[in-house]
Amino acid sequence: MQRKAYADYRLKKIALLCSGALMMFSTVSQADMAPLSVDSSYMFGDWGGLRSQLKEDGVDFQVNYTMESASNLAGGYNTSTTARYTDQWAFGTSLDLEKLLNWDDTQFQFTLTSRNGQDLTSHINDPRTGGLSSVEEVYGRGQTWRLTQFWLNKGFFDHLVEVKAGRVTVGEDFDSFQSNFQNLAFGSGQAGNWRGDRWFNWPVSQWGGRVKFNFTPEVFLQVGFYNQTASNYDSGNGFRLDTSPTLGNMVPVELGWKPTFGPDKLPGNYRVGFYYSSVNGDKYASYHDGSYNDKAHAYGGYLLLQQQLTAMDGDNQRGLSMTVQGVMNDRRTSKTDNYQEVALVWKGPFASRSQDEIGVGAARIHVNSNYGRMQHRINEENGESDYRSPTYLPVQHGSEYNYEIYYNARLTNWLSLRPNLQYVTSPGALSEVKNAFVGGLSANVNF
Repeated sequence: MQRKAYADYRLKKIALLCSGALMMFSTVSQADMAPLSVDSSYMFGDWGGLRSQLKEDGVDFQVNYTMESASNLAGGYNTSTTARYTDQWAFGTSLDLEKLLNWDDTQFQFTLTSRNGQDLTSHINDPRTGGLSSVEEVYGRGQTWRLTQFWLNKGFFDHLVEVKAGRVTVGEDFDSFQSNFQNLAFGSGQAGNWRGDRWFNWPVSQWGGRVKFNFTPEVFLQVGFYNQTASNYDSGNGFRLDTSPTLGNMVPVELGWKPTFGPDKLPGNYRVGFYYSSVNGDKYASYHDGSYNDKAHAYGGYLLLQQQLTAMDGDNQRGLSMTVQGVMNDRRTSKTDNYQEVALVWKGPFASRSQDEIGVGAARIHVNSNYGRMQHRINEENGESDYRSPTYLPVQHGSEYNYEIYYNARLTNWLSLRPNLQYVTSPGALSEVKNAFVGGLSANVNF
């Protein structure tokens, strides 16, 4: 009897210790997800567990704030030192309709965006021509509210085929990857950055969609169809949903391969694509006597090669990655006919800062010689030859080069801060403009 009583006592003690440990673990977990906790994924925390439960049930909310600031430390068209600040708010909701409505392999995305502020790029470029890249990539496409995403994605045949349709941005599917560079020349969707009158990246949406064929878990082919209308990117039409006036359609085609290599399973992202737009555009070579005498459709291609090269201590979340990009556009209607970029990113450079990263990149943006000759003809017709004349149209020729180095500090799971230095040579592809040295600071907050 004594032994049985002692055994019961031991069991009760163990049970008490276990329940105490569970309570302590639960308290710690809730504290980790509390508002402003460094371990929480959200600044406002997990709403007492409600947010995680909603996500598990198929409802995921996104509230994100991105800010970018920049100051010209030296050089540029306007050499006086100044600074500019711009930002973007994104409010989104993702719905897993398989969980919510029992619709097999179906997802819905809704996103509103708001851009505000000013861009330093106009300060370092000749205002008569403007620049090519931007030292604050989150600026652009109108400082306004937009309906950026409103689409449905459905998988068929055990996810072998995906069909996506609605209000979409081209760059979320084509020529796509994640980047923390502040300069526009180093991010995702470069094919759209140098053909922005045909290919609309975030935050500009249009009616369209894509069909994706997943031949294997690593290899895919996708084809997109996007309505083309100038009202898509007008700043006052962020919620305009009609297609009038329709100017044509753009069709991109992309072959992708996302392999992993070696025992550390180092990921890669390889894509080659081509696009065609049926929208007519002015042929620069046909310019004469104040007007263009011929028009043509637009087309181009792109290449994205991205590979993680190393892992650290067997952890493929840390290590060195390389990105190489290239874009070719037709020389009939495109101002920039080719672009190249190479970048290196080192994730988790220090054991004590395993989520930080260091990035360095260089990019070249080349101006179509037909475009430069068109500018030269305009000056001849206007009797202008002096660059200093207010009515002279500077002739853009050759290339603009952009360089950037940044350090991304992951201060908490919901806050990242990125100081950076940028150098722009021949801003706007004008030799008359001084090279610009720019200091920047960007931040990203998940609420």
